[in-house]
Amino acid sequence: MSGDRVGIDELLERVRAGLDRVDARTAYEEYASGEALLVDTRYAALRERDGLVPGALVVERNELEWRLDPLGSHRSPRATGHDLRVVVFCNEGYASSLAAESLRRLGLHRATDLIGGFQAWKAAGLPVLPPGELPPDSHPTPPA
Repeated sequence: MSGDRVGIDELLERVRAGLDRVDARTAYEEYASGEALLVDTRYAALRERDGLVPGALVVERNELEWRLDPLGSHRSPRATGHDLRVVVFCNEGYASSLAAESLRRLGLHRATDLIGGFQAWKAAGLPVLPPGELPPDSHPTPPA
């Protein structure tokens, strides 16, 4: 059954073909307008090293489905329904594609991910706070 085997590069390509991935500026605009929930799945060491996106819901990748499932008993209060626009980001935009696809399997049909992840967000000059400056649920201030 070697025909059923798929390498990660091919899997990632297939998954991304089904997502309407967004760049950092678009993710920011969707969040700032109240249209999207930003979800940071980076592990703690990266958040501690690089900082936080203000307003993003921080959810470790291994808890993502439990925290974002609108029907789940362990859901975040911000997981308000299956129509919620969720923009997942990781550090560089690889694992987040797989995470967004997993959320779509739970019925979050508007889930997608941020192209280039946190690093693209930071490079675009969008709001980033050092850890501890504000809680992750704070709201960003639009850049001038």
